[in-house]
Amino acid sequence: MNAMQEKLFLELRQTKEEIEFSLKNKQKKNWFTSILEEELKDINTAIQKFAEGNFGQCEISGEFLPEDLLNMIPTLRSIKDSENLDSYCKKTIYLR
Repeated sequence: MNAMQEKLFLELRQTKEEIEFSLKNKQKKNWFTSILEEELKDINTAIQKFAEGNFGQCEISGEFLPEDLLNMIPTLRSIKDSENLDSYCKKTIYLR
């Protein structure tokens, strides 16, 4: 594991713990709970890939994904997913 991957692995583990804590303390399921559960699923998949030694490989082609994309979205599964980056972007929620 190189330094970049080690940093991403630590960030994924920390984010996983934060999401699990948030889900554990939620008393009622709502739209945001579903988003957290989906993100947790993606994080667990990325962590499993680290364990198996195939983190950063495209699930379609098997080629390695560009490091700049993995730095932005460590849960990226394929190069095809990078074509839809706006679905990964965090958008501000304005409450009225």
